[in-house]
Amino acid sequence: VIIALIDLFDFGGSVLSELDTIAGDNPVLLAANKADLLPSKMGHHRAENWVRRELEYMGIESIANVGGAVKLVSCKTGFGISQLMQKARDLAEEVDGDVYIVGAANAGKSTLMNFILQKDAQKLDGARNRKKRPGNNNARKGALTVSPLPGTTLEFIKVDLGDGRSLYDTPGLLVPGTLTQKLTPEELKIVVPKKQVEPITFRVATGKCVLVGGLARIEVIGDTKPFLFTFYVANDIKLHPTDSTRADEFIASHAGTLLTPPLEPGLQRMEQIGEFEEHEIDIDGAGWKEAAADITLRGLGWVAVTGAGVAKVRVSVPKGIGVSVRPPLMPFDVWEVTAKYTGAKAVRRSGKSKSGKRRKGVGRK
Repeated sequence: VIIALIDLFDFGGSVLSELDTIAGDNPVLLAANKADLLPSKMGHHRAENWVRRELEYMGIESIANVGGAVKLVSCKTGFGISQLMQKARDLAEEVDGDVYIVGAANAGKSTLMNFILQKDAQKLDGARNRKKRPGNNNARKGALTVSPLPGTTLEFIKVDLGDGRSLYDTPGLLVPGTLTQKLTPEELKIVVPKKQVEPITFRVATGKCVLVGGLARIEVIGDTKPFLFTFYVANDIKLHPTDSTRADEFIASHAGTLLTPPLEPGLQRMEQIGEFEEHEIDIDGAGWKEAAADITLRGLGWVAVTGAGVAKVRVSVPKGIGVSVRPPLMPFDVWEVTAKYTGAKAVRRSGKSKSGKRRKGVGRK
């Protein structure tokens, strides 16, 4: 039984193109990680259906194998993990086999394994009626190293599931064209979302652009009416709207300070990240009530595009980094997160907290 772990916030950069070859005819459970970081209004059923459609579009067929399923999970909080593992155990019994976890580097496999190990340890302690002491949990905590660096797990790791079944964690595979491979460990901590993502929307007209830290530039060009661009990236990434003619100068002056990532020394890091290349994209707007498409920046996140007419967009990213267009994951949420720009920072429109109280707009300094 194959558990294929993918990252919802880096979908294109975490789906293994060779998954069908790895799986063969075996059952595949696709676990879409970081569901807890999706904006609260994102329905899980809608997200699961979107994942299925995207896999079909990418030509991944093994999810249709007998017993296959898509499950939204959070390897950090444990959301959905119990149901996922019960399904995997049941399938392993049916096919008389073991369970293997596969996925791209940094998809969260080590975090998943640690959660499973911790739960098994708790069950064992409960069975022995052991009194909990502070040292008991610490002894087992962090059984596997969790790191933002790709490729931390270097060999197969075996865990006994009981009843003669075993769970194997496999080394993460590197997916080409992912921005995270160009970043330092400290920069990766900024780029990889750790909290619920707070998307932010800018109105961008021709001749204007939005800088995604110093790592990407989204620019409207040609004879295009203003469009709305909603950024779904980690909250610690600094977004900056500016004139396209001033973008290069601003990056040269502020990379590593006002624009992060990269971190300081900004100019030196920009040179290390390397030459940028441009991708020009035409997007047919679907009107102002829903996004027409997502522009994905592999390893960074995505940008939903909303408006009427045709948007001519130029995307600049480091050479070799994947940029693609896909159907929108969150097409109806643009107006919830429209921002104003004060000249120093972008400020989200105020909304309600989970308790229902009004809260002030969340700034991105």
